[in-house]
Amino acid sequence: MLHRTREDSLHEPPGGLSERTARKVREALEGRRRGAALLLPLAGPAVIVSVAYMDPGNFATNIQAGARYGYALLWVVLLANLVAMLFQALSAKLGIVTGCNLAQLCRAHLPAPLVWLMWIVSEIAAMATDLAEFLGGAIGLALLLHLPLIAGMAITALVTYALLFFERAGFRPLELVIGALVGVIGLCYLLELFIAPVDWRGVFGHLATPRLPDAQAVTIAVGIVGATVMPHALFLHSGLTQARVRPRDAHECTRLLRFSNIEVLIALSFAGLINMAMVIMAAAAFHLGHADVAEIGTAWHTLAPLFGMAAASIFLVSLIASGLSSSVVGTLAGQMIMQGFVGFQIPLWLRRVVTMAPSFVVVGLGVNATEALVASQVVLSFALPFPMAALVWFTSRRDIMGAWRSGPALAWLAVLGAAAVLALNALLLAQTFGVKVPGLA
Repeated sequence: MLHRTREDSLHEPPGGLSERTARKVREALEGRRRGAALLLPLAGPAVIVSVAYMDPGNFATNIQAGARYGYALLWVVLLANLVAMLFQALSAKLGIVTGCNLAQLCRAHLPAPLVWLMWIVSEIAAMATDLAEFLGGAIGLALLLHLPLIAGMAITALVTYALLFFERAGFRPLELVIGALVGVIGLCYLLELFIAPVDWRGVFGHLATPRLPDAQAVTIAVGIVGATVMPHALFLHSGLTQARVRPRDAHECTRLLRFSNIEVLIALSFAGLINMAMVIMAAAAFHLGHADVAEIGTAWHTLAPLFGMAAASIFLVSLIASGLSSSVVGTLAGQMIMQGFVGFQIPLWLRRVVTMAPSFVVVGLGVNATEALVASQVVLSFALPFPMAALVWFTSRRDIMGAWRSGPALAWLAVLGAAAVLALNALLLAQTFGVKVPGLA
C-alpha cells in the first residue's frame, strides 16, 4: 500500500519543524503544556488553509452578493463555511492518521482512468484558483499604486516568488508569514465594519432565512460556495498534516486529532466571519443606491466618495494581502496535487510561471477581471464533488483509517454537506440550459 502503516510512521521525527518547535509539540502531545502554550506549537495547517477561504475570489463574489442582494445571501456564506469546517477536519484527519495526502490515496486506491480524470479536473481547479488569486493581488496593487494592471501583475509575481522562499526554511516560517497576512485581512475588515453603517437586525435575520431571490442569485450563490469550499484546500490540508507531526502511539494520535479539530474550528470561524464581513460591508455601502456595483475596481472607486479614502485604501490593503498569501498557498497546493496524482513534481518557480499564464491571457484579451474571478469560482464549485466524495469514502474505511474512521453519523453529515453543494450546482446547470426552476424567476 502507498500510505505508511502505523508501525512505520509512529517513530519518525516531525518533518520540517525546528528542534525548538518539535520539542514544544512533543510536550503538548505528552500533556506537559496548558492553554495557549498547548495549542500554539500545533497551530499552522488550518491557518494556512484558511487563506483559501478569504482569497480574491471571495472578494468578487461577496461584493456582488452584498451589492445586488443586500444581506439576503449571508445564509449561503454560513452554510458554505460549516461545510468547509467539516471537510477540512476530515482532510486533516486523513493526513494525520495515514501519513499520506488525499491525492496519494486516490492514486493508490482508485482505478487509473478515474485517477487521471481527477487529476485533470483538479489541475483545472488549481488553475482557476491561481487565476483568482493572482488577478486579485494585481488588481489591488494596480488600484492602490495607480499603476496599469499589467504592472500590478508583475509586482504580484515578484512578491509571490519572494514569499515562496520561506517554504525552504520549513513549515514554521511560512506558517508565521501566512498567519500575519491573515491577521492583516481580518483587521482591515474589522475597521470597515466600523466605517460602514450596518443593519445588524437584517444581518441576523438573513443568516437564519435561506432564500434565493432570483435566478441570478443562483450563480452568485454557487460562486460563494466555490470561493469558500475550495478543492485545492481539501487536498492541501491532508498534505500539511501528513508529515508535520508524527504521533508515536494511539493516545498521541487521538490528542493530535482533537487539537487539529480545535484549530480548524478557530481558523475557519475567523475566515467565515471575514467572508460575512465582506458581504455586510458591500451591502451596507452599495445595496441602497449602488446595487450595480459588481467589480472590485468599481467598489474601490465608489467607497472613496461614500466613506473616504481611508475606507477605500483599507479595502485594497486587505485585497493585496489576500492575493499574495493565497497565491503562495495555491502554488503549494498545485504542486502537492501533481506530485500526489502522477508521482512527479516541477520546481515551484516553474509551476508559478505556468499558473500565471491564464491571468496574463485574460488581461491580454481584455476580459473583465472581476467577471473572470466570479467565473473561476463557479468552475471550482463544479470541481468540488471529486475531492469531497473521495474524502467521505477514505475516512469511512476501516482498512485506511483503522480506529479513527468516521462513524455513520459523521459520514452521513458529510454526505449531506456534499449534497448541498451538488444541489446548488444542479440549479446553476438548469439555469444555464434554460430549464425553468420553480421559485426562480
